[in-house]
Amino acid sequence: AVIGPNADRQVLGGYSGVPLHYTSVLQGIRERLGDTVRVDYHEGCKITIGGSWNQDEVVPADPDEDRVSIAQAVKIAAEADVVILAIGGNEQTSREAWAKNHLGDRADLEMFGRQDELVNALAAIGKPIVALLFNGRPLSIRNLGEKAQAIFECWYLGQETGRVVAEALFGDYSPGGKLPMTIPRSVGHVPAYYNYKPSARRGYLFDSADPLFAFGFGLSYTTFAVDDIRLTKARIRSGESTEVLVDVKNTGRRRGDEVIQMYIRDVVSSVTRPVKELKGFERVTLDPGESRTVTLEITPDRLAFYDIDMQFRVEPGQFRVMVGTSSRDQDLQTVVLEVEGE
Repeated sequence: AVIGPNADRQVLGGYSGVPLHYTSVLQGIRERLGDTVRVDYHEGCKITIGGSWNQDEVVPADPDEDRVSIAQAVKIAAEADVVILAIGGNEQTSREAWAKNHLGDRADLEMFGRQDELVNALAAIGKPIVALLFNGRPLSIRNLGEKAQAIFECWYLGQETGRVVAEALFGDYSPGGKLPMTIPRSVGHVPAYYNYKPSARRGYLFDSADPLFAFGFGLSYTTFAVDDIRLTKARIRSGESTEVLVDVKNTGRRRGDEVIQMYIRDVVSSVTRPVKELKGFERVTLDPGESRTVTLEITPDRLAFYDIDMQFRVEPGQFRVMVGTSSRDQDLQTVVLEVEGE
């Protein structure tokens, strides 16, 4: 069953023109499957009434009508093998506010309306949920993350939305994207970013300081192992370069992409430096069982920073070089580089 307020509508973003044609999620899935599979549909609930970027006033949906609709969606989902749930935001819940009657900023990051009620009701029937998240800004989706078996972060996919969603869902290719931002657990966790200073992130009462999804994180239809981090030269002078190498292996059963990321931290410096900064990355495509050595260059400009005198230079000392599949500590391997003065 295909369910959700973003399943059968145009989701293009406020600054998009009107395309000559558009393929919705529902249309794309039905066209991809043809007559071989019955694909039922229900809206489930509304995000807002209308939902167009051009509408100045944002009108919430009626709660009672939404709950009746959710109950109808649950009946349809109960007969299905799997639920494809298209939710998130629309052009009204993520837009520029230029006047008091045309607002777009929000005081929280939760999904608007009764979308979480829809998630809870569908999860209660025990059918697998594959969530398609359409949104123009990061959303706090803790509840969805706990209840969906898979989440596709779609953002705005353009006029071929339905076709590309169907291709990804049914395995025509293995997704390999990585988050270019940090997804916070809640609005109380904002600002959320990976390259914070060592004295930050002391923690929260009764909650984790970790993000919901970290910068650089992203899964695919296969798995990868990253091993044997090493430097071609573990000791260099401040004007010299070196390389870090890791072995990457596709440990799954499908061909897929992984993005190997390199983060660097100046351990002791004259001014406070972040706990890690992205300094390089490389995408590799591997067949099942295939291995490859990935080499990332460490040049002086990747070690330098502006010191207290605003001079861009490399300070002698230790640098932690971290390589892995996201900015999360558990996804990184570390080696120490020693830099000597000229």
